[in-house]
Amino acid sequence: MYAIFESGGFQFKAKEGDRVRMPKLQAGPEERVTFDKVLFIGGKKPLVGSPYLENAKVEGEVIASGKSEKVTVFKFKRRVKYRRKKGHRQEFVEVQIEKIVPPR
Repeated sequence: MYAIFESGGFQFKAKEGDRVRMPKLQAGPEERVTFDKVLFIGGKKPLVGSPYLENAKVEGEVIASGKSEKVTVFKFKRRVKYRRKKGHRQEFVEVQIEKIVPPR
């Protein structure tokens, strides 16, 4: 069984036992999190929400948090001596999915 759920404006597909890397959450290490915006639960009998499934949730535990690799943005216009270089490191949280609870 797998689920597609929404968090932070992004959609994630996960099975029980998967590790999902997502944008920064307000949760510390070894803290339990619950995602209740479940869009779809797949398996032998798939369930589709409109837009969300009521009383369905995905439970997990925060494993780690940090910053991803640096992305360099370089703007350049020729013959004008215009150059801008910026870097960005996105913060993330890694969540271990423990349980997918279908609606009752």
